[in-house]
Amino acid sequence: MKKFFLFISLAILANTAAQAKPDFTGRNYSGTYACKGYNEKVGDYEVTVGLRLNRVSSYGDFGAYHYTVETPNSVVYHGQAAADGPRLAISFQLGDGKNVEQSTGLALMKRDSRGRLSFRKKYYEPDDNGGNYGFEDCNILPPAKTVKP
Repeated sequence: MKKFFLFISLAILANTAAQAKPDFTGRNYSGTYACKGYNEKVGDYEVTVGLRLNRVSSYGDFGAYHYTVETPNSVVYHGQAAADGPRLAISFQLGDGKNVEQSTGLALMKRDSRGRLSFRKKYYEPDDNGGNYGFEDCNILPPAKTVKP
């Protein structure tokens, strides 16, 4: 009986090790981005986007991110992004409760002329009238400097 439990324990351990994800080796796009956008409903607008790597769900070249959008009047929308190399798929909810709208976008990460990360996101937001679409051009902001007392 002891041999049976030892065999089962080793089989479970081997199966767990075989399913272990490889470490994340992709580029980390985490940061705060200043974005200027346009869509037909709103016109020109500006938002701040936050990307934060979810290390638990990221592996190999695949990056999973927490994605936030903050408007100038401090409304924050939460969502997620998935990166495969420089390509990102992005989704988040606009609003809450009964008036939730979805936003789904695609973006391509690149470096601007100064070597800073940037991306252009094209997105679609469905509604009862055929939907809305737009784009955002986003540039990473430098990290905030901490002041030592």
